Amino acid sequence: MYAIFENGSKQYRVSEGDTVKVERLNANVGDTVEFPVVMVADEKGIQVGAEVENTKVTATVVAQGKDKKIIVFKYKSKKNERKKQGHRQPFTELKVTAIGGAKKAAKAKKAAKEAPAEEKAE
Repeated sequence: MYAIFENGSKQYRVSEGDTVKVERLNANVGDTVEFPVVMVADEKGIQVGAEVENTKVTATVVAQGKDKKIIVFKYKSKKNERKKQGHRQPFTELKVTAIGGAKKAAKAKKAAKEAPAEEKAE
């Protein structure tokens, strides 16, 4: 099973347990973040559009950092114009913990609440 989610006008293909670098997010290490899903593919087939409205990708922030430095060198021949500039793109590294919908989470919470009540009755 895999899902495609969108962040920062880029789309990422992930499965549960994957680690992915995305554009910098305003979150601390250890925080949990959710992203809306564009597409989900599993053994049932491919789902898009209205079928995945309530589906979310849940991930944990593993690290915040900067990528390798790239060199931007601008040059105009015969004019003695040269401009050298470096850039390090900030990123957030995420570990995908779950791919699922709000319905599944609601069912799990409901089942957790009902289970202790049944045990007490016995």
